[in-house]
Amino acid sequence: MKILITGAAFIALLSFSATSMAQKVKLKDGDFSALKSETTINVEFTYNNMAVGKYKDEADYLERKKADYNKKEDGRGDTWVKQWVDDRKANFEPKFMELFEKYSMLSESKTAKYTIIFNTWFTEPGYNIYISRENAKISGDAVIVETANRSKVIATISVEKAPGRTFGGYDYDTGTRLAESYATAGKALGKFLKDK
Repeated sequence: MKILITGAAFIALLSFSATSMAQKVKLKDGDFSALKSETTINVEFTYNNMAVGKYKDEADYLERKKADYNKKEDGRGDTWVKQWVDDRKANFEPKFMELFEKYSMLSESKTAKYTIIFNTWFTEPGYNIYISRENAKISGDAVIVETANRSKVIATISVEKAPGRTFGGYDYDTGTRLAESYATAGKALGKFLKDK
């Protein structure tokens, strides 16, 4: 019995490690050493050319989900699409910023010398149906530019496959899972900037 419990704990630890290590953060281009002397940074979010799950275009995904939900209950799909978009400002971006600021040691300021434009180019909403689940994931590029001259790109950093799930698995809502993906991405980017 003791061997069985130890084996189960070891497998759980390996699963957790594999999930955590699946995320990649890397410098694609440029040099962000100019940020070392900064205490503030402006951060903006975009969702341009974003694929969602198996859909190459977010609009196709939203149209399909809207139709499916409206078929079940009139107006439910329209409400779902509105919530999908509203979650960005209400949940995803604040979660990202909370951990980004904590781990980068940079405070957000619209008047900062540099701006990070974080563009999410892939979203996997995942699912949780109690007996089965797939964690959410996001991938995006953090483009660091001079705030006064947006054409002056300092560096581009990619954050790929940032996982999202809640402790205990009570993340039945898509927005909850994705908010955790943004928190993970913010933490990873913040640590990357601080440690390099």
